[in-house]
Amino acid sequence: MDRILAATPDADDLQTELSLRPKLLREYIGQQKVKANLEISLTAARKRNEPLDHVLLFGPPGLGKTTLANIISNEMNASLRSTSGPALEKPGDLVAIVTNLEAGDVLFIDEIHRLPPIVEEVLYSAMEDFHVDVVIGQGPAARTLKVELPRFTLVGATTRAGLLTAPLRARFGIVHRLDFYDVEALTIIVRRSSEILGIPTERDASSEIARRARGTPRIANRLLRRVRDYAEVRHEGRVNADIAREALEMLEVDEYGLDEIDRKLLTTIIERFGGGPVGVNAIASSIGEDRGTIEDLYEPYLTQIGFLQRTPRGRVASREAYVHLGYPAAHARTQKDLF
Repeated sequence: MDRILAATPDADDLQTELSLRPKLLREYIGQQKVKANLEISLTAARKRNEPLDHVLLFGPPGLGKTTLANIISNEMNASLRSTSGPALEKPGDLVAIVTNLEAGDVLFIDEIHRLPPIVEEVLYSAMEDFHVDVVIGQGPAARTLKVELPRFTLVGATTRAGLLTAPLRARFGIVHRLDFYDVEALTIIVRRSSEILGIPTERDASSEIARRARGTPRIANRLLRRVRDYAEVRHEGRVNADIAREALEMLEVDEYGLDEIDRKLLTTIIERFGGGPVGVNAIASSIGEDRGTIEDLYEPYLTQIGFLQRTPRGRVASREAYVHLGYPAAHARTQKDLF
């Protein structure tokens, strides 16, 4: 998680993102389909003077799920309470939160796929019927007390939508997937962040940073800060395209946004497994990474740019990956080889 291209936040990200995070939907850049649909849902809820329906946001890390949760609370003029699936270890943890909500409040649960089953059971009634059952006492004298809850909006975020149980997913009225950003949107984000942080950055430099940011705003902002450091030490502080390119090459981030670990993963598939197909467990063992890390952090982007293919028989390095890494393209597996 120390890699500069990790989409999960580090301590510096958490501090910086507070100042960079847009407050309203009109300030949010990218994800046009999600924005358009959310705008309609929010406007309709405000006109009816009702809380927004429960919202599920899923997609790779770093794409703005937490930001959208904050925007939803701001647009609804409501208070936001935040927690995460792993933090809710027992039903009492969840009950303590939901019984303190006010009418219209937004409850944000990050990594909602990691809720313990016993906690998830309590969440069902809280979401659907707006009440929870509290057990008072122990043994034969125990009794159940139904506690009514104010109508609230639950915003759940997950990077692993496939791990959500069907009953939980069915209770979300609004479901949106966040996709990787294109270079144009990321360029706008980098320019906006450079203005807020007071970093003099030329447009070409913003595009260079955006091109190598793996389609992820969090990574784009992190690269911007590292390029700023390089410009201040090696140059006079102003960031142009050449300086940005020098800084990113020093960080070993290539023009496709790949770093040493990405290249090692692809090289391993090509050299040790003949380009694939190969199972994820074999790849994880070969490069010394956890399977979940590969599936959550490396594969989505490599698949998005066409360097990695997921087939029923395993992972395959594409012709584009061979060319990028300097291997003969003729050695890449064809569709006929795979099926």
